[in-house]
Amino acid sequence: MSVSTAVPGTGGTATGAHNARRMHRADLMRRLSARLTRGEAVVGGIGNTNFDLWAAGHRPQNFYMLGSMGLAVPIALGVALAQPGRRVFALEGDGSLLMQLGCLATVASQAPRNLAILVFDNGAYQITGGQPTPAVAAGADFMAVARGCGLAGAAWAADEAEFERMLNHCLAADGPHVVGLKLDDRPPAGQTERDPAQIRDRFMRGLGAKRSALPG
Repeated sequence: MSVSTAVPGTGGTATGAHNARRMHRADLMRRLSARLTRGEAVVGGIGNTNFDLWAAGHRPQNFYMLGSMGLAVPIALGVALAQPGRRVFALEGDGSLLMQLGCLATVASQAPRNLAILVFDNGAYQITGGQPTPAVAAGADFMAVARGCGLAGAAWAADEAEFERMLNHCLAADGPHVVGLKLDDRPPAGQTERDPAQIRDRFMRGLGAKRSALPG
């Protein structure tokens, strides 16, 4: 049986995980990158999430998390609170989100209007061997979890066209927003450079938070 609930402001529905089309992460990243025209900050979680963010079009307002699972949402929350005039996106995989589920309740309590969380769910810990996450093994529904934490508008994108509509809503309307994206199992389109100091420095300069002589 399918489950759908209204999503305020989108004209769409909160689609159950079992109704969502499996999409290609690199394609979704390209669609996102094409809409980032006003200096929006983007925090990519570890592994394939930020690999495809990098491949979609590097920009100084992108932060590429290396080595630490579950920190994309907490970092993005800090940026959103520090710079309330800037739209901020947190891009997190399902496995990484499981490491910090409590951050969803924190986001709900802080209620930053400029924050959007995109959850990329391929049902596996892809970069460590493809072990299934609870989304597959136990039917965990991350959007239901987010709604239970107080993020009432959390919803799965049924397909690419609905993702585009939901993305437009994230860019235009007050949040916080949470969008779930079911993925296929294709590998990433590229790989992020692994220079933590440069990634941090470039991101801070991209947000106008630091002046530095580091190149790039």
